[in-house]
Amino acid sequence: MIRNLLRGAAAGGMATTAMSTVMLAGDKLGLMGEQPPKRVARRLFGRQGETPVAIASHFGFGAAGGALLSTLSRGHGVPTWLGAGYGMAIWLASYQGWVPAIGAMPPAHRDRPGRQAVMIAAHLVYGATLARSLRSAARSTS
Repeated sequence: MIRNLLRGAAAGGMATTAMSTVMLAGDKLGLMGEQPPKRVARRLFGRQGETPVAIASHFGFGAAGGALLSTLSRGHGVPTWLGAGYGMAIWLASYQGWVPAIGAMPPAHRDRPGRQAVMIAAHLVYGATLARSLRSAARSTS
């Protein structure tokens, strides 16, 4: 179980890197406004160390998501489509759930459409990359 958690956390970190690339591309296209991890970090922790805290918390959340999926799949990996669905479930729980509940951002349906389009794409990339990474890790230890 510990091996699955660590493998999943590492895969979640890689998936968060891929996700962040999509988010930065959306920012370059002018679709994002302020990045959601920065807004969440400011709401939870204040302005002190806002950017480093946002980056650390974003990667920590992604690693935790990877550890959870790896544990649920018992280290066997999951198909890419299921990983993408997992990413969408995280987006839904976050941007229609806890993120508006803490007052960091409006619900997705009231947010700027460009940002939410990018965030949906980023979560699909996160989930698909996570699934591929977990499958690769499962094959390498078989």
